[in-house]
Amino acid sequence: GNKGRRRANFSTFQKKMSKNFKFAGIQLSVTADKKANIEKATKKIAEAASNGANVVALPECFNCPYGTKYFPQYGEEIPGPSFLALQQAAKDNKVYVIGGSFPEKDGDKIYNTSVSFGPDGTLLGKHRKVHLFDIHVPGKITFKESDSLSAGDTITVYDTEFCKIGIGICYDIRFPELAMLMQKKGCKFLCYPGAFNMTTGPAHWELLQRARALDNQVYVATVSPARDTASDYIAWGHSTVVNPWGEIIAKSEHTETIVYADIGGYY
Repeated sequence: GNKGRRRANFSTFQKKMSKNFKFAGIQLSVTADKKANIEKATKKIAEAASNGANVVALPECFNCPYGTKYFPQYGEEIPGPSFLALQQAAKDNKVYVIGGSFPEKDGDKIYNTSVSFGPDGTLLGKHRKVHLFDIHVPGKITFKESDSLSAGDTITVYDTEFCKIGIGICYDIRFPELAMLMQKKGCKFLCYPGAFNMTTGPAHWELLQRARALDNQVYVATVSPARDTASDYIAWGHSTVVNPWGEIIAKSEHTETIVYADIGGYY
């Protein structure tokens, strides 16, 4: 019956997942105060670690408001204050940290960049958002990330003792080829820090996560900033974790919170 087919379908996945782990997605409330954002992020990483999380992720643009006018203002070279604070938080709490994203300055270019650290503070990966968010939905939203950002051109995957992890940022999730390439490199868990909005969020946020998870037989986690209705760009929130069967195993609402999920325990 269907149950037998389902079990057979996942047998290869089961063999390759080294051991289960606890994931925490921090749906951070981001303000215009960069220093306060960084301090709050490190406190929340410590909170997640104290609750047993092994892998902790922050949202896209965790250190500044999301907007093309803010990227040059808040951008920093690597290693800068955001990078160093995340590295220290990983070491202090002995957890893997997926550092959401922040604007990275490199020469005369700015990238939307996610850095990941191991529990000893080793830099495991640096993902520059590949697919820039240039969108025009008549009467609803127009946004052009390429006005101030440059695009990355690499796939970001790295090993952990649990499984291989792949990183994408927000709009990257709309491109199935990127997820497929990460899966082909052996990833069992894909994390997309992202800030969908009040138009694209209700339409596609959940659908895309479930599609990528099911397409590739992997876990997919998204981490959004908390919703701030007073900001220029209003994030949808609803940080989510989906298993390889396409089922939502954890989901938040839109306020500041931490989402926890056990990864690997489904089988």
